[in-house]
Amino acid sequence: MNARATVQRRGACPGLSAPMPTGDGLLVRLIPIGTIALDALAALCAAARSHGNGIIEVTGRGSIQIRGLTSASATRFAAAIAVLGIAAADGIPVLTDPLAGIDALEILDAGALAADLRRALSAASITKKLAPKVSIAVDGGGALGLDELAADVRLCAEARDGDVVLRVGVGGDDASATHVGVVAPAHAVAAVMRLLEVIANHGRDARARGVLAAEGVAPFRDALASYLAARPASASDPQGKTKDGHGRDERGGNDNGRRRDAIGTHVLRDGSLACGIGLGFGHANSETLEAMIEAARDAGASGVRAAPGRVLIVIGLASATAPSFVRAAERLGFIVRADDPRRHVVACAGAPACASAHVAARVIAPSIAAAATTLVSQGLKVHVSGCVKGCAHPAPAALTIVGTAAGCALIADGRADDSPERIVPTSELSEAIAGAARALAAETHHG
Repeated sequence: MNARATVQRRGACPGLSAPMPTGDGLLVRLIPIGTIALDALAALCAAARSHGNGIIEVTGRGSIQIRGLTSASATRFAAAIAVLGIAAADGIPVLTDPLAGIDALEILDAGALAADLRRALSAASITKKLAPKVSIAVDGGGALGLDELAADVRLCAEARDGDVVLRVGVGGDDASATHVGVVAPAHAVAAVMRLLEVIANHGRDARARGVLAAEGVAPFRDALASYLAARPASASDPQGKTKDGHGRDERGGNDNGRRRDAIGTHVLRDGSLACGIGLGFGHANSETLEAMIEAARDAGASGVRAAPGRVLIVIGLASATAPSFVRAAERLGFIVRADDPRRHVVACAGAPACASAHVAARVIAPSIAAAATTLVSQGLKVHVSGCVKGCAHPAPAALTIVGTAAGCALIADGRADDSPERIVPTSELSEAIAGAARALAAETHHG
């Protein structure tokens, strides 16, 4: 492993074996599978401090990132992690709901299905024909779903007429993905492989959204013709609310109110509790995480899971000890309430960590959260990006602030690479954001 070998084209994923250069050194990403033991997570924190700069991130997709490595220390870090017994995914990401396999409410073990998919993918040559960021989401229908997680292929378990089926969508999150059909769990692996073949047949850089834009949903439905289950319409399930076959409001199924925020406590299958806490703006230093681990240990926890939305879920708490852990986590600066305004402000690493960034996104994020109170109090998203790439939040946000050579660009209801409405000096940013936030909030209030 060396610095020259780590230079990747945009869109590549920086795994342990392929670190990516950033402004503060090399970055590696770990996609954990299931629960990480407390001792193993503490050792990971120590390794991040010894071999990197000690900054650890949990991404919007539930991955763990370690920053500040060098070409030499990245090799040592990978070796240190290899002996910890942390189960992690490699290759095409197969993402599951955060409590897969232990959720008291799940109707299908998403973890087991994901394992079957990973085995099939590891034995298939098709993976070499797919773009690095092609991903699969498997939702077991439990308390915490993957509604806001975009994926090229997504499976969501639903109970219908006494049976469990999988609703199949492509090219988006739960709201935007195009509904393909319904398959039986026994056909899930074969169905996913066929959908990936459709994407691969459109070129090495193809994604499901591009296929949908060019040809609609027909190629995907044709690929699954032999697997799709009959699906009679009903008043509560009107054939997937189909519109135009290009991903706009074509979903199928409903959530029956099961979705809950990952922040907070959740009942597990064995009767114990899990407690989700957020990382402010997605990152923490290793010492703070180690203190959190000790608090979890004192409360009787058995491990931790990383979850989408920049959340860590502590597993195995008792009802008597969970409140003390929450208080300790709050004292350490973690997010313990779903209405914390920091949850609605997404900030990339920014300068100097990222060489492309023009502003220190995470440094200015707290003041931006304060200035944009009228937006975040309504649950609307504010995105702070060091540059126009918008890595931390590729989707549109109610307000996006982008660092440029000329100052900070303000974009309403758009992405980081959209045309700005105005550019303001950093010194005037808080006042400008407060005004923009009030205007946007008023527009939202009036529909």
